[in-house]
Amino acid sequence: MIRSMTAFAAGARATEWGELSAELRAVNHRFLDLSLRLPDELRAAESALRERVAARISRGKLDLVLRLRAVPAEGAGLQVDEALVARLSDLASRLQPAFPQLQVAFTELLQFPGVLQSRGIDGEGVQREALALLDAVLDDFTQAREREGGKLAAAIAERAEAIARIAAEVRTLVPLIRAGQRQKLEARLADLAQPADPGRMEQELVLWLQKLDVDEELDRLDSHLVELRRILKGGREPVGRRLDFLLQEFNREANTLGSKSVDARTSNAAVELKVLIDQIREQIQNIE
Repeated sequence: MIRSMTAFAAGARATEWGELSAELRAVNHRFLDLSLRLPDELRAAESALRERVAARISRGKLDLVLRLRAVPAEGAGLQVDEALVARLSDLASRLQPAFPQLQVAFTELLQFPGVLQSRGIDGEGVQREALALLDAVLDDFTQAREREGGKLAAAIAERAEAIARIAAEVRTLVPLIRAGQRQKLEARLADLAQPADPGRMEQELVLWLQKLDVDEELDRLDSHLVELRRILKGGREPVGRRLDFLLQEFNREANTLGSKSVDARTSNAAVELKVLIDQIREQIQNIE
């Protein structure tokens, strides 16, 4: 199933240490780029959290925020890391001569990471709860990506059908254009003061018409459409890069069709193809 790279999911989980919440949002990106914001209690779980996300998501710029609203157990209070406070005090004393205006309020000191800690929090327990919460958020996140991906796939399929119609119209026009070009060339040759050699004239005419032949381009365009439809109906593997490469082939055939055109109708068809191809390219930039 096609998945978009843009999505958002959030969740919360009650634990014995307080409410644990998570938010995950993403936009399109060439690779997987994960940014984490974690409370101090979950710093040790950063590697495990990254691995859990990478196992489920392959592309996108992701922001994952976890928060713990701690609720100390009954009878438990807050403790201060006195060793850390002592180091901060020593640092402030050494910097005071260089920064005479430097003053730190007591409340600001308490906000320094690691100074104030809740008693009774089990670090490993909080990490297990965080991973379980992340799994649930990833489920919702994946579903949101698939819903948005379904809309993208429908938009791409609609434009693919338009490309198929234009290609079919060009196929019907090509024989008529060839016949018209042959008549024009024969009329010009008939106006020559000296008649041309019929054999040489036929040979030159065949070579000229071969340069205008777009059957191979139309055949390749049809095969690309078959592959595009197959990808859109495929499994759950990421397909964004494959679609991006395939669109390059679509564009190549449209460019060749335009360069070989000697008729306004096929020139217009080539322009319409390139517009549709560009619209599809815009859609696939957001596909995982």
